[in-house]
Amino acid sequence: MNETTDTPKRHQVEEDMVFEVFIEAPMETVWNELTKTDEVQKAMFNSQMHTTELAVGAPIRMRSPNGKYTAVAGEVLEFEKPLRFSHTFRFTQYDDPECEVLYELEQQDDGTRFRLTVRRAPSGTKTAKQMQQGGTMICNTLKSVLETGRPSLGIRVLYGLFGLLAPFTPKRCASANWPLVTH
Repeated sequence: MNETTDTPKRHQVEEDMVFEVFIEAPMETVWNELTKTDEVQKAMFNSQMHTTELAVGAPIRMRSPNGKYTAVAGEVLEFEKPLRFSHTFRFTQYDDPECEVLYELEQQDDGTRFRLTVRRAPSGTKTAKQMQQGGTMICNTLKSVLETGRPSLGIRVLYGLFGLLAPFTPKRCASANWPLVTH
């Protein structure tokens, strides 16, 4: 057995990463933005959610606007409209173990408390690092999209760069490699 290639990698699991934001929008509006499948989700890195259905056990893929690339693959774990939605989460470009993402909504007087929790992110991995940065970005962008109708200028520029760099996306992220199949 080759020590460098055949030995399973052992990862320490991080504590939950929790990100919260108050959004001046009704809970139903926030829920609809998080679960829409008919257009890109501007708060989710301008990706479009593809699934066979939004129900426990269904596959989820977060794909580029043109559908050519899949950035995230997972499976629905919970779907309790309009309070909780969770799914497994794996960046397709990495060999990191999957983690879980939980979205929780709470209606408040003037809007909605949105909480994003990342569970079981493997310590020291690219996934953990990106989720630590991405959680804050998702919360801030979701707030901006729902309160102003669009992401901040900086996020719009970032999404423009994503589009320009798309031809350099690793081949392993091609959507053909990540079909919507259930086990």
